[in-house]
Amino acid sequence: MTLIAVLFLAIQTAAGAELDSAVAYGVNAGAFPGAVVVVGTGNTVLLSRGYGHFTWEVDSPVPDPDSTVFDLASLTKVVATTAAAMRLIEKGRLDLDAPVQTYLSGFQGRGKEAVTVRHLLEHRSGLRAFLPLNELATSAEEARTLVEREPVHWRPGARVEYSDLNAILLGWVVESAAGTPLDEFAAVEVFQPLRMTQTLFRPPRSLRSRMAPVGLWRGHVIAGELHDQNAVRLGGVSGHAGLYSTGVDLARYAQVYLNHGHDRSGEQYLDSATVTRFTRRGPGHRALGWEVRDTTGTANTGRLLSVNSFGHTGYTGTSLWIDPDQDLFVVILTNRVFSPRTGRSISILKEVRGRVADAAVALRAVMCTPDVDSGKARRRC
Repeated sequence: MTLIAVLFLAIQTAAGAELDSAVAYGVNAGAFPGAVVVVGTGNTVLLSRGYGHFTWEVDSPVPDPDSTVFDLASLTKVVATTAAAMRLIEKGRLDLDAPVQTYLSGFQGRGKEAVTVRHLLEHRSGLRAFLPLNELATSAEEARTLVEREPVHWRPGARVEYSDLNAILLGWVVESAAGTPLDEFAAVEVFQPLRMTQTLFRPPRSLRSRMAPVGLWRGHVIAGELHDQNAVRLGGVSGHAGLYSTGVDLARYAQVYLNHGHDRSGEQYLDSATVTRFTRRGPGHRALGWEVRDTTGTANTGRLLSVNSFGHTGYTGTSLWIDPDQDLFVVILTNRVFSPRTGRSISILKEVRGRVADAAVALRAVMCTPDVDSGKARRRC
């Protein structure tokens, strides 16, 4: 083995070790019992690993990137709802700048005629962040009425306020434009074409042995029950939460964005212009549906992801970040909400995400640079 090869192996090992150390820190600090990390480029997966266990019991399963199914929480917003909107726009069935009332006749109230579909995606509708629908409503129908009648609290377009209500409404807009339920449209138009075979709403009981648990009830592990109670009240399918997936499926989804709308096999799924339109930096660290990197800090995204990176996180402990400038994606799935052993689980997880992102950049740099000995690319990245 040449000196160059030895140095390459040492640097690659160090980058992988730092990534492993970051996730181990989160487990050892009590922020989450288990995790899956998948790192890759538009053409290949560079790292795919499981860490810890399903629960704090060491005899429980180790999470697997391909088979362990996680409650994605707010990643639903970008993996299902935003993707469905993109498909409908390309089909000419959804207009970003049309009033929401065009699609939802029940969305009534003072000033709401000015709220557009774009406002929902940018979180600039004027709606507040949250309503406890599980407490205020006794049925999905009653919950829908509450959301549709919720007043705007400031002028639409005036400010960014990240809101689950925006995504809930966008899910109903998608259903109206598609003429079919959100889960069915997303399955046919998003998950099936991208071979995301383990991404779904309302998973069957047969999958529960492979699902990362989200809590305990009277000493019993809870798996397969949604953590988001508003999504539960809405029937398990909502624009803001309710989706389940695996690390490998999310890697396939991320690669479409890195490949300008093409999947890894080269088949076109979205127009490149649509991808650019939805991921371009907009007001208040937002794109259309997506969040863009806040370069003033290192929480969630570290120091090394580019300014054009975009992604999203989920309350249960999930995240997906995509860096088009460096041809890199980072998927981190944890079940942070399962009986955390620290009151700092969110802040610790944000630190873990930042460290993993930086380690992923270092890993890509060494694994995708040209082979100095041969003058040829070590691998296509």
